[in-house]
Amino acid sequence: MAEKKEKLFDQFPPISTEEWRAKVDADLKGAPFEKKLVWRTNEGFNVQPMYRAEDIADLKTTDSLPGEYPYVRGTRTENDWLTRQEIIADNAADANKKAIEVLTKGVTSLGFKVKNAEDVATLLNGIDLAAIEININSCIKCATEVTKALVAVVKEAGVADSFRGSIDFNPWRKALKHGVEYPGDITKAAAEIIEIAKEVPGLRVLAVDSVMFNNAGAYIFQELGYALAWGAEWLSMLTDAGLDVDTIAKRIKFNMGISSNYFMELAKFRAARMLWAQIVEQYKPACKCSCKMMAHAVTSEFNQTIFDAHVNLLRSQTEAMSAALAGVDSITVTPFDKSYKTPDDFSERIARNQQFLLKEESHLDKVVDPAGGSYYVETLTASIAQEAWKLFLAVEENGGFNACVNNGSIQEAVNASSVKRHEDVARRKEILLGTNQYPNFNEMAADKIETTGCKCCCGEKEEGKGLSTKRQGSDFEDLRLATERAANRPKVFMLTIGNLAMRLARSQFSSNFFGCAGYEIIDNLGFNTVQEGIDAAIAKEADIVVICSSDDEYATLAPEAYKALDGRAEFVVAGAPACSEELQAQGITNFIHVRSNVLETLQAFNAKLLK
Repeated sequence: MAEKKEKLFDQFPPISTEEWRAKVDADLKGAPFEKKLVWRTNEGFNVQPMYRAEDIADLKTTDSLPGEYPYVRGTRTENDWLTRQEIIADNAADANKKAIEVLTKGVTSLGFKVKNAEDVATLLNGIDLAAIEININSCIKCATEVTKALVAVVKEAGVADSFRGSIDFNPWRKALKHGVEYPGDITKAAAEIIEIAKEVPGLRVLAVDSVMFNNAGAYIFQELGYALAWGAEWLSMLTDAGLDVDTIAKRIKFNMGISSNYFMELAKFRAARMLWAQIVEQYKPACKCSCKMMAHAVTSEFNQTIFDAHVNLLRSQTEAMSAALAGVDSITVTPFDKSYKTPDDFSERIARNQQFLLKEESHLDKVVDPAGGSYYVETLTASIAQEAWKLFLAVEENGGFNACVNNGSIQEAVNASSVKRHEDVARRKEILLGTNQYPNFNEMAADKIETTGCKCCCGEKEEGKGLSTKRQGSDFEDLRLATERAANRPKVFMLTIGNLAMRLARSQFSSNFFGCAGYEIIDNLGFNTVQEGIDAAIAKEADIVVICSSDDEYATLAPEAYKALDGRAEFVVAGAPACSEELQAQGITNFIHVRSNVLETLQAFNAKLLK
């Protein structure tokens, strides 16, 4: 008897896109679909509220498998990424001791900052170089000698064929950070380092540090587009110098950032592998394996905050998850306290454990490209690839990455994005939980901030024009720190009156609004009369009185409260009622609402109130 097989959901009739759309339109009750449900990304394309098989029917990349060109689904057939920790210590001996200790805690990749080539042997003493990935970041003029020292240690250990690691040779770092061009011949220096590393095939020595763009506030398509241009610059200049593409491509390592845009970042890494493979393919490599991108991912510093700093753990957890699901080769989770101090043992342990949760609890290392075939992620991958490719072509048309870095156009474009993102935070178009929305009103942070100078080696000094170093929440943090350090902490009194639902909603909104500046919030359940509320506010020595009621009631209650207050405190109306012009005619000028620029409004109050 033949076995009868029943397909899942066969009992349900297929539903067309038109039928789904008709249902959505009915539920919207006349509201415009495009305005209510379609999301316009910062990357320049629209995201629909629903996707179906027909949306990815024409995508060629959906037919490939993990480990197959163009590697959109990953360069490997497994997903056990390396867990990396950056070793921070005062000297080489202490760094070595710390490295050996963290290796007992599950770390499989180490990052070192090296000032002198003589320190390399000390740093790596007692470490199993065949099992642990070693990554060294040195100043640019030390890179050649550091590479020689690392190769010597690896050869002495007899692990040249099995060693995995990198030297972060980045001759554009000073130009990007400070607007100062590399003083030597980049091609000659890169070729020399490649020659030194030739006996250690697993040593990547050419850096593409697009994490710098991420930490400066670049949008996702910008980071990817500039990363591709950076990598292409290595290929172009070194093939012109006579090196073959296979040799060059296998020495390049991409160090990329991860923002909190969960699905977009997942798609970014998939698009990055696909586009990089296609770029390398144009150089006719002898082996398709040369087209594989090696990508290290680092959680962002741009969105880290000083206040409510443990929210940084939530941000970096979703970021690390994006990278893990995207199939990167290794991940560094930035410790949650890095924005205000040198990470301590606790924050470094938590950062390690965040990755272990993804492996040991969620088993993300046991599945390759779980997003493959997702209508949404596949469409995002194609859309991000398209926008990043446009930017890549624009850079090439303007002379290539080296030229665009040296003339400052890349820094200018990224800084413009940073300014826009700061404006979006100021207006709450982009939310930083605990900083520009739902702050902890009573948190004090000044005492926990460590003052640190430039940590660069080789005496780099800021000069010229470079990438922005302002974190996204820094403007709000400056407000709160100014409040904290002032002789008086302004008090904000909620004069709640009238309609119960509206007064409660608006007092909550106003509390969150002024709490972002660190002011003391005095909330109330409600008052029977305006005079009762004003008397209570004066008794509390309020600096700001916010009337919280309904739009209809403001026409009579607001003028009455403003007159009773008689200039003894700043008077604010919570909302943007239809009677705003009439209220302004009576001298009421302060209104706060969802369209307000929160930052500028609070800066103005700080200027008036802080002494």
